[in-house]
Amino acid sequence: MNVLVTGCSGYVGSQLVPALLERGHYVVCMTRDPRKVTSKFPRRVNVVQADALDAASLAPVLRGIDVAYYLIHSLGAGEQEFRAVDHEAARNFAMAAKAAGVKRIIYLGGLGNPSQELSAHLQSRQETSECLRQYGPPLTDFRSAVVIGAGSISFEMIRYLTERVPIMICPRWVTTRIQPIGIDDVVSYLVAALDEPRSEGQTIDIGSPSIETYRTMMLKYAAQRGLRRPLLQVPVLTPRLSSYWVDLVTPIPASISRPLIEGLRSEVVCSNNLAQQIFPQIKPLTYDEALSRALRVPDLTAMVERRSAQQSAGARKNPLLAQVVEDEGWVADIREGDVDASPAQVFAVVEGIGGARGWFYGTFLWRLRAGLDRLLGGAGMGAGRRNPDTLDAGDPLDFWRVEEVTRPTGLRLKAMMKVPGEAFLIFETISLGAGKTRLRSSALFRPRGLMGRIYWWLLLPVHKFIFSGMNAAIRKRAATQTTGIASTPAATGRPA
Repeated sequence: MNVLVTGCSGYVGSQLVPALLERGHYVVCMTRDPRKVTSKFPRRVNVVQADALDAASLAPVLRGIDVAYYLIHSLGAGEQEFRAVDHEAARNFAMAAKAAGVKRIIYLGGLGNPSQELSAHLQSRQETSECLRQYGPPLTDFRSAVVIGAGSISFEMIRYLTERVPIMICPRWVTTRIQPIGIDDVVSYLVAALDEPRSEGQTIDIGSPSIETYRTMMLKYAAQRGLRRPLLQVPVLTPRLSSYWVDLVTPIPASISRPLIEGLRSEVVCSNNLAQQIFPQIKPLTYDEALSRALRVPDLTAMVERRSAQQSAGARKNPLLAQVVEDEGWVADIREGDVDASPAQVFAVVEGIGGARGWFYGTFLWRLRAGLDRLLGGAGMGAGRRNPDTLDAGDPLDFWRVEEVTRPTGLRLKAMMKVPGEAFLIFETISLGAGKTRLRSSALFRPRGLMGRIYWWLLLPVHKFIFSGMNAAIRKRAATQTTGIASTPAATGRPA
């Protein structure tokens, strides 16, 4: 089908587009700023500029479209304005879609019993669906609660609160019942609706098999991360007061966090079982299973792209932070450099690191860190390495373990030393053509609680010295070996 996706730069939209492409659909991405979308998706995606608040811009975009996904919201517009903005945008889009002959709109809204008092945010999500239904073509209206996945605003709020606050003082709303759903299941329902005519005209509640509360979601998150998080429930913190606390300990903008917090007093559970009747092939994950997926090692390339976008927008002014990315609960120090050598030649140098050769740069600091680890009861420098030239998954490498080898493009190491979190060292070789290669080396860390964050930021100046020097030393060795000049393995703090 010819499919239009609005909100394609948002969390759900950015997950939906690749799934639609995989099913062979022709996808048009509508956005107000094409620069945010063009680099995110393959070239076979048609990115068009339009604004749902500008009715005149919609007709050309909707021409020839079979089905349109409406994933637009206006939370960032401010607490007083977003409802009016949502209504105007939905009305404009629905009328333009109907005039263009679009056969159906598929919408993702929010759960909530309309007969009960709902927050402005939840009311707006349901009023948006009514606007789409009233003015547009037939509507498939999916409704969900919190979407569980790395990058989802609601999930990131749970992550930040649980990771950063050792003792959580919680108001009564933490016991409000909620039926979350994993992002993979949301995408499965959205894609399956294209081929299911029975979903047309329906309001379909979707959620996991388990009903949770915010208390159980935070405690289960803490358990999977190995954190102890006492929750002290008090009767005096209103959602409004709680939103100020969220503003203090998370980077989520207040214009987004406050409407979400206000909605926490409303119970959001599925009230119909149409999802099981219409889509019996989809078996939603439990919260625990969706949580495990959300906590997987992230896509480093996507993190690099987001860092580049931040830098181009002037978001990084501190030179110490220029190579640092903090995203989805992880922190990465990413170093890159180009060299006149093939990926295979660069990877051969990478694969020979550690053991008797040392770490090519700052080896004395690596050995000092190993000594401290030994004093803390860790393994210290370990047993070195099994083979001086090649590595395989599962091999020891000083105080690292080889997790993955994709010769000659990538190597991932996991730290076996004692650290307040999970640490990885990742090397990637990227071919630039004409015998040139870009070497990307990344120290990836997921802090465990507040102490993990303190540990990372205290060591950041040392990381800057070690990782930039190591990247340069590897490239110099690869270039030297390419030109046929003998190189001597270095175990000193200077690049070879």
